[in-house]
Amino acid sequence: MSGQSGNPAGGADNASTAALLAGALADDGALSPSALLTLLSADPADSGTLFAAADLVREHNLGDEVHLRGIIEFSNCCVKNCRYCGLRRDNRRLVRYRLGPDEILTAAREAAALGIKTIVLQSGEDPYYSADMLAGLIYRLKEELDVAVTLSLGDRPREDYRLMRRAGADRYLLKHETADPALFAALRPGTTLTDRLRHLYWLRELGYEVGSGNMVGLPGQTLNTLVEDILLLRELGVEMAGIGPFIPHPDTPLTGCPAGSLELTLKVLAVTRLVLPRAHLPATTALGSIHPDGRRRGLLCGADVIMPNVTPLLYRSRYQIYPGKVGLSATPSEAVAAARSLIQSLGRRVGRGYGGVSRRNPEKNKKREE
Repeated sequence: MSGQSGNPAGGADNASTAALLAGALADDGALSPSALLTLLSADPADSGTLFAAADLVREHNLGDEVHLRGIIEFSNCCVKNCRYCGLRRDNRRLVRYRLGPDEILTAAREAAALGIKTIVLQSGEDPYYSADMLAGLIYRLKEELDVAVTLSLGDRPREDYRLMRRAGADRYLLKHETADPALFAALRPGTTLTDRLRHLYWLRELGYEVGSGNMVGLPGQTLNTLVEDILLLRELGVEMAGIGPFIPHPDTPLTGCPAGSLELTLKVLAVTRLVLPRAHLPATTALGSIHPDGRRRGLLCGADVIMPNVTPLLYRSRYQIYPGKVGLSATPSEAVAAARSLIQSLGRRVGRGYGGVSRRNPEKNKKREE
């Protein structure tokens, strides 16, 4: 696949991989770009050592807890036209939907009753939902339920971010997708990496816990690009990083392109854990969609989060960022039970807290955020 470009001839040898991993464990993630490239180039014989080191770093810094974050995909409408995404504006074959605030709150109540401590509200970039509407929903969630709230709504004006933070939103996930400015612009017409980073810095200034992340295996991507992705996550100081494989959607311009590989995605996840020892890293749904053992393997490579889908079944199959998504027919209770079973099968335990969130009273932080 295209991601192999930039791979040093012959990959990393056992001695160099072992030496780099020893340095990473000793220096708390202080790896050089060349070291990152060497680790990403590890051959199959060395990958197991890399994965074990990442798991050790996860255990040392975060313990054995795996946090469950229930995701509600409340709108598949989007004004953007990203070339990789099935929700893109020009996909006329997709049946669109929007959930109302009461439907979203009902789904969140069900998730909270199942023991979920974080609700993730995700949608396409849909201006139908005004900042006031979203802030009102967030306020209701925080008033009624004992949960943290993560938002994944794409690019919005800074004032929208401020209002939602003031209403009680704890986290915001805004993936940079690729740290290559030219590739970013090609894949996301009408947008720039510079502008995406500006939004991430706004979120940081407003007091959100900030998440970002990237895809692995994008057409035109190289191992050097992936090194830049990891370095950018370190520069941003993210509290969360979502890393998953590129999966081509048949109703996008990238149909027919090869998907990102499981092995390279796991290597990127593992190296990211070495670089960000205390960040929360999910074993993504996309990992589980390209391989039936993907999520389990992600948890063994440094991940400490699973995101069960608690979107109402009536709408779930229409949120098609990529095809072949797992869990489309599972009820929220079945999805949560499956996640708990997977965690327990690895000898780990379900997190009881909010996964790093300091449940601050937004009104007490009002002056700082403004």
